[in-house]
Amino acid sequence: MSLAFCGSENNSAAYKVNNGVLNNGCFVDALNLVPHVFLLFITFPILFIGWGSQSSKVHIHHSTWLHFPGHNLRWILTFILLFVLVCEIAEGIVSDGVSESRHLHLYMPPGMAFLAAITSIVYYHNIETSNFPKLLIALLVYWTLAFITKTIKFVKFYDNDVGPLQLRFCLTGLLVILYGMLLVVEINVIGVRRYVFFKKPKEVKPPEDLQDLGVRFLQPFVNLLSKGTYWWMNTFIKTAHKKPIDLKAIGKLPIAMRAVTNYMCLNEAFEAQKSKNTPYPQGSKSIWYALCCAFGRPLVLSSTFRILADLLGFAGPLCISGIVHHVGKGNNTFRPQTKILGVFFISSPEFLANAYVLAVLLFFALLLQRTFLQASYYVAIETGINLRGAIQTKIYNKIMLLSTSNMSMGEMTAGQICNLVAIDTNQLMWFFFLCPNLWAMPVQIIVGVILLYYLLGFSALIGAVVIIVLVPVQYFVATKLSQAQRSTLEYSNERLKKTNEMLRGIKLLKLYAWENIFHSRVEETRQKEMTSLRAFALYTSISIFMNAAIPIAAVLITFVVHAHLFENADFCPSVAFASLSLFHILVTPLFLLSSVVRSTVKALVSVQKLSEFLSSEEIGEEHDKCLEPKCKDSISKYQAVPLKVVNRKRPTKEDWKSFSSPIRRPVSNTEADDYCVKVTNGFFTWTLEGPPALSNIDIQIPQGQLTMIVGQVGCGKSSLLLGILGEMQKVSGSIIWNSSIPDSETGEDISQEKETDIDIENRKRGPVAYASQKPWLLNATVEENITFESPFNKQRYKAVIDACSLQPDIDILPHGDQTQIGERIIAMKDGTIQREGTLKDIQKSESELFEHWKTLMNRQDQELEKETTVERKTVLHRKTLQKTVHSQETLLQDDEEDEDETPESDDEEDNLSSVLHQRAKMPWQACGKYLSTAGFLLLPLLVLSQLLKHTVMVSIDFWLAQWTSDAISTKVQKKLNCSVCEAITFNHSPYSRVFSILSCLGIILCFVTSIAVEWTGLKVAKKLHSYLLNKIILTPMRFFETTPLGSILNRFSADCNTIDQHIPATLECLSRSTLLCLSALAVISYVTPVFLIALVPLAVICYFIQKYFRVASRDLQQLDDSTQLPLLSHFSETVEGLTTIRAFRYETRFKQKLLEYTDSNNIASLFLTAANRWLEVRMEYIGACVVLIAAVASITNSLYNHLSSGLVGLGLTYALMVSNYLNWMVRNLADMELQLGAVKRINGLIKTEAENYDGLLSPAQIPQNWPDQGEIQIQNLSVRYDSSLKPVLKHVNAHISPGQKIGICGRTGSGKSSFSLAFFRMVDMFEGKIIIDGIDIARLPLQTLRSRLSIILQDPILFSGTIRFNLDPEKKCSDSMLWEALEIAQLKQVVKALPGGLDASVTEGGENFSQGQRQLFCLARAFVRKTSIFIMDEATASIDMATENILQKVVMTAFADRTVVTIAHRVNTILNADMVIVMKRGVILEYEKPEILLEQEGSVFASFVQADK
Repeated sequence: MSLAFCGSENNSAAYKVNNGVLNNGCFVDALNLVPHVFLLFITFPILFIGWGSQSSKVHIHHSTWLHFPGHNLRWILTFILLFVLVCEIAEGIVSDGVSESRHLHLYMPPGMAFLAAITSIVYYHNIETSNFPKLLIALLVYWTLAFITKTIKFVKFYDNDVGPLQLRFCLTGLLVILYGMLLVVEINVIGVRRYVFFKKPKEVKPPEDLQDLGVRFLQPFVNLLSKGTYWWMNTFIKTAHKKPIDLKAIGKLPIAMRAVTNYMCLNEAFEAQKSKNTPYPQGSKSIWYALCCAFGRPLVLSSTFRILADLLGFAGPLCISGIVHHVGKGNNTFRPQTKILGVFFISSPEFLANAYVLAVLLFFALLLQRTFLQASYYVAIETGINLRGAIQTKIYNKIMLLSTSNMSMGEMTAGQICNLVAIDTNQLMWFFFLCPNLWAMPVQIIVGVILLYYLLGFSALIGAVVIIVLVPVQYFVATKLSQAQRSTLEYSNERLKKTNEMLRGIKLLKLYAWENIFHSRVEETRQKEMTSLRAFALYTSISIFMNAAIPIAAVLITFVVHAHLFENADFCPSVAFASLSLFHILVTPLFLLSSVVRSTVKALVSVQKLSEFLSSEEIGEEHDKCLEPKCKDSISKYQAVPLKVVNRKRPTKEDWKSFSSPIRRPVSNTEADDYCVKVTNGFFTWTLEGPPALSNIDIQIPQGQLTMIVGQVGCGKSSLLLGILGEMQKVSGSIIWNSSIPDSETGEDISQEKETDIDIENRKRGPVAYASQKPWLLNATVEENITFESPFNKQRYKAVIDACSLQPDIDILPHGDQTQIGERIIAMKDGTIQREGTLKDIQKSESELFEHWKTLMNRQDQELEKETTVERKTVLHRKTLQKTVHSQETLLQDDEEDEDETPESDDEEDNLSSVLHQRAKMPWQACGKYLSTAGFLLLPLLVLSQLLKHTVMVSIDFWLAQWTSDAISTKVQKKLNCSVCEAITFNHSPYSRVFSILSCLGIILCFVTSIAVEWTGLKVAKKLHSYLLNKIILTPMRFFETTPLGSILNRFSADCNTIDQHIPATLECLSRSTLLCLSALAVISYVTPVFLIALVPLAVICYFIQKYFRVASRDLQQLDDSTQLPLLSHFSETVEGLTTIRAFRYETRFKQKLLEYTDSNNIASLFLTAANRWLEVRMEYIGACVVLIAAVASITNSLYNHLSSGLVGLGLTYALMVSNYLNWMVRNLADMELQLGAVKRINGLIKTEAENYDGLLSPAQIPQNWPDQGEIQIQNLSVRYDSSLKPVLKHVNAHISPGQKIGICGRTGSGKSSFSLAFFRMVDMFEGKIIIDGIDIARLPLQTLRSRLSIILQDPILFSGTIRFNLDPEKKCSDSMLWEALEIAQLKQVVKALPGGLDASVTEGGENFSQGQRQLFCLARAFVRKTSIFIMDEATASIDMATENILQKVVMTAFADRTVVTIAHRVNTILNADMVIVMKRGVILEYEKPEILLEQEGSVFASFVQADK
C-alpha cells in the first residue's frame, strides 16, 4: 500500500484547490504542522545546547521553585492535550485503515503536535525552575499559532458540514479550546509578572523552605508530574542504596507540615468553637468539628481522588468486555460511510468498536486510575500524620497546665496520658487514613452492582446478595479477631513481666539454682498466650479464607444460575470475564467495610478520651500568664543565677567564690524588700471542693539565707513548697515573689520603679531551682542531667560535682559523665540518682527549695556531703565506689549488642561496599531457619497446598474460557445454519458441573492454605520462644553482664510478637501475591507467547525497582520506629517531672523539644509513605504496560491466528491481576525482609553457648546431706570472668574451718565479690580448686552445687507473687519453717499484719516493702535453705544502721553452727568475726584474727577500721 502525505488515490480530492487552498483538507492539515515544527526547531537548541548566560538565574535549593501563576492549570491542560492528541492520532489511523492508500496528513500533524506538547512542558519547566522568563516568548508565539491554525481547521470542517457526529470534529473543537486556554495562561503569566515585553519584571522571592538546605521533603514543591509519580524520590532512593538513611539524610519538614504549624491551625479551630459559647467547648462534637475545620479540606481532595480512581477502575472490566466482544466479531464489523474532503470520517461508536483503541484507552485509564489512587492514599496519610502531630502538641500543652492534684489523686496517671499519645492519636490518624473509604465505598458498590446488572441481568443481583450477606460474617470474624488480639496482648504483657523479673534476678536464680522454677513460670504464661494465639490464628485464617473464597462462591452461583435459569441469556466470554473482574472489584470495598467500621468506632472512643483529658482541671491562671514576654526571647535567657552556699558550721567553700556570678548584686539587710518570697494569710487546697490542706499560712523566706522546713510525716511540708510554687489551688491570701532579686536570665535588677503597671499583689516569680523528694532524671547523658539545659561552665560544673560527691559514681560509669541514662538506670543506686537530681538544682537560680533530698542517702553519703575539703580520706573515697561495683561490668559493653547478639550480623569494620551488598541481600538464611523450624510435615503441606490452590484457580478460569467459547461458537453456528437451528442447542450442564467441582475444590484449598500458613506460624512461634527461653536461662552470667537487659527483653517482646502475629500474615500475603503474579504471567504467555519477549525488560526493571526500594524501605521503617521512642519517652518524662519543669520555668524549652521529636517522627513517616507510593506507582505503571502488551498481543493473535475469544478474555483478566498484585508482592517482600530480622536476632541468641551444668560425679556419689560440716579448702585458686580477660583472683590459698565466721574486706576491685562467686562457679576457675567437705566443687553438677549453698546479695531481690513463693519457690518447707525463718529475720509481726499472711501479695520488685524489709526477706529466704555454708555479699550496703544491727544479731545467733563468709561494706561489721581476710588486687594481703590485725603496726585492716570511725 502506497504512502503519501495526502494519499495517492486517483482523482483524490486532496490535491484539488479549486475552491481555494483553505478549503483543501490536506493543506489545512499541513498548515497545522507549522506551529509544531516552529516550536521544535526553536526549543531544541535551547534545551540541548544550554541556556547561555544565566545572569538572572536565582540560585536556590533543589531547582524546584515553581513560581509562575497558573502553574498547576498549565500541567493539567497539557495532560488533557496529550490525551486528546493520542485520540486524534488513533482516530486518524482507524479512519484511514479502510482507504486504498495511507493519508499521512490524518495522523502526522497530531503526532507532531504530541511531540510539541511534550517539548512545551519540558521547555516551560526548565524556564520556570531556572527563572529565565524572557524565553516564554517562544511559547507565546507557539500557542498563538497553534490556536489560529486549529481554529482555521475547525471552521473549515464546519463549512463543509462536518458536525458533532464525526469524532474528528469534536477532537478539533477540543483542541481549539485547549490551545486557547494555554494561550490565556501564557498571557496571564507574562502580564501578571510583567515579563518579556516589560522593562522591570515583578520581583518574587523563593519560599523559605527552598532556601533552607535542610529541607529535603519536596513533595509540596515539585510539579504535578513529579507529584503524581514521586519522581523527586528517585535521587533519595538511589542515595539510600549507597549509604544508610538517618535523620540527617531526611532533613527537616517543610514549614507548612511542621507540628507547630498544624497545632496553630488546630488551635484556631478550637478557639473558634469556644467563641461560639457552646456549653461544652471541649466536648466530643466540638473536637470533631475542630478537626474537620483544620484538616477537612485535604480529606475532601483525597476522597475526590479516591472516587475518581474507583470510577476509572471500572474501565478495566468494560474494556475487557469490549475487546473480547469485538475480537469475537473479527474486529472489522464496520466500514466508515462518511467521506468528506477526500477522506473518511468516523463516529465515536465506530471508533470505540476497534479492539486496539480499547486496549490503548484501557492503558490510559489504568495509568490515570493508579495515579489518582496513590494520590488519594498520599493526601489521606499526610493529613493523618499532620493531625497526629497537632493533637500530640495539643495534649502536651495541656499536660503543662495540668493540676498537680489530677496526678497525685490518681485521676490522671502517667500511663493514661502515654496511652492517649501512643494509642489514641494513632487511632485518629488511622481513621483519617481510612476516612475517604467512607464515601468512596458506597459509590464503588453501587456502580459495580449496576454494571453487573447491565451485563448479567437478574442473576448478577444473586451474586451481589451472596457477597453482601457474608459481610456481617466477615465483621463478626473481624470483631473476634480483635478480641483474640486483646487477650493475646494481656497474656503477652504478663509473660513479659515474668521474663523481665527473671532476667533482672538472673544472678539470684543461678546462685540459688532456681532456673527451672522460673523457666516453668514463664512457660506456664506462654502456654496461656499460645491458647489465645491459636484463637487469633484461627480467626485470621477464617478471614483470609473468606477473602479468597467469597469471590469464587459469588461467581459460581451467579454463572450457574445465569446459564441454567436464563436460557436465552448471553453467556459469552466478553460477559463472563467482565463479570469476573467486576466481582473482584466489588469484593474489595465490602471487605474493607469491617476495617473502616472498627476504625471509626475506635476513633469515636479516642475522641471521647481526648475530650475528657482536655476538659480536666488546670492549675491557677497565673501560671499561664507568667513571663509571657520572656518566652519569646532566646534560649540563653534561661541561664540561672548561681547558688550562694551558706554553711553555718564552717566558712564558705573557697571553690565557690571563684565562679560566683560577677553581676550578682549584694543583698543589703537595710532594704525594705529583704525577702525572697512572702505568703500572707494563705489557704491552699488540692481540689477546690476539698478542705484546705494548708490553712492560715503567714511566712516570709529571707533572701540569701538557708531556711529549713521541719515537721512530722504528713504535716504539709511538701505541700507548703508546692503551694508557694503555685502547684496547689489558692483559696485565699497572697504569694509575693521579690522582684528586686537580679533577673536570673539577664542579670538586671528589676526594681519596683519599673513595675508601674503591675500590682505588687500579683507579682510573678522567676525560675526556681526545685529538688523534688522523688528523684527525676531525663533520658539523656549524666552531664545533660546535671547542667539541665544551662550553658556549660567547666569550672562551675566540676565544683558542683565535688559538692555533691558524685565523682566516684561518675568514674564507675562506662563513659563517665557522657553515659546515657536510660534503660540501665537501675544500675545507679537511689542515692546517686538523688544526688544527681540535686546537682541540677545547685546549677540553677537564686531561690532554692530542697525537699527531703537527703532521705535516700545512706550514712556514708551524708558524711561525704559534709566533707567539703579537697583532702578527703582515700578510704572513704573508695568506699563510695563500692556502691556500684556490681553494675560496672553490666554497663561497660552497652554498645556491643550486635556482636554478642547476632554473631552472623554484618561486620561493621568491613569496607563500605560489602556492607551495602549485605544491606541489599534478602536474609535467606533467616527465612530458611523460619521454615525449617516448622518441621518436615507442615512445610511440604504449606508449599503443596499453595501450589495446588493456584493451579485450581487457573483451571477454574481456563474452564470458564472453554465454556464460554464453546457457548459462543454454538451460537454462531446457530446463526449460520438457520435451517437446523432447532437441532443445535448448547447444553450448559456438563460445563457447569466441572466448573462447580473446580470452584468447590478451590474453596476447600483456600481454607487448607490459610490454616496451613497460620498453623506453621504457630508452631514456629512456639518452638523459637521455647528454644530462646531454654538457652537464655542457661547462659553464663558473663553474657548478662555484657549485654543490655533491654536488648534481651526486646527479643522476648518485639521480636517474639513479630514472629507470633506478623510473619504468618506477611508470608501468606507474599506467597499469594507472588503466585498470583506468576500464574498470571504464565497464563498470558500461554495465550500469547510473544508476550515473553516484552516480559524480559519489564522483569529487569521490576528487579531493580524492588532492589532499591527494599533497602530504602527497611531503613525508613526502622527510622520511623526509632523516632517514636524519644517522643513517647519525652511525654512520660514530662509527666513525671512536671512540677520541676514548671518550677524552673522550662515549659517553653520542653515544648520546643516536643516539636523537634514530633517533627523527626513525622518526617520519617512521610518519607516512608512517599517511598511506598514511589514503589506502587512504578509497579502499577509496569502492570499497565503488561495489560497493554497482553491486550495488543492477544488481539493480534486472535485476528491472525484465530485465538478463541475466551482465551483473550482470560489473558486480559489475568493481566489486570498482575497490575493489582505486583506492588503487593514487592511491599510484602520488603515487610518480610524486615520481619525476618526478628528471626535472625533470636537465632543469634539461641546460638549463645550455655553453661556446662553436667558434673563428673553422679548423684549417687554425692552424699545426701553434703556439705554437712562447712569446711572450705581453697588451693592455689585463680579466677577470671572471661578467657579474654585478666585474672581477678591470683593463686589464692585459704582454709576455713567448719562453723567459722569469716570477714572479707578490701578496696573496690580487690576481688572480694569474685571470691564469693567462685564458690558457685559463676566465674571461670582456670587454675586451682575449692574443696568443700572433701569434694572438689569443679566435679559437681552445677545444679547440685548451687542448691546446697546460700548467699545474700547486696541488692535485695523480691519477685511478684506471694511471700510464700519468695521464701520457698521450690515448695519444700512447711508453714512452721517459714514462720520460723520470718521470726529470725524480725519480720513475723510485719507479715502477720498483712492480709493473707504468708499468701500476702508481693508487687513487682517488692515495691510494697521498704528497702530494709526487702533485705530482711532475703535473709529469711537464705535461712529457709538451712545450708551449712552461708555467704553475705555486702548485704548491708544499702541498709540503715538499725537494720544492720538486726542482721548482725541474727547472723551471730541463728547461724552459730554454720560457716559464714561476710564481704564487708562497713569494716565494723566484721570486727566480731573469727578470721578476717584483707584482699588487694586479687591476692590475700592479710589473713588473721581481727584482734591480732588491729594490734599489728602497719596493718591494712587496722587502717580501714581507723578510717571508718
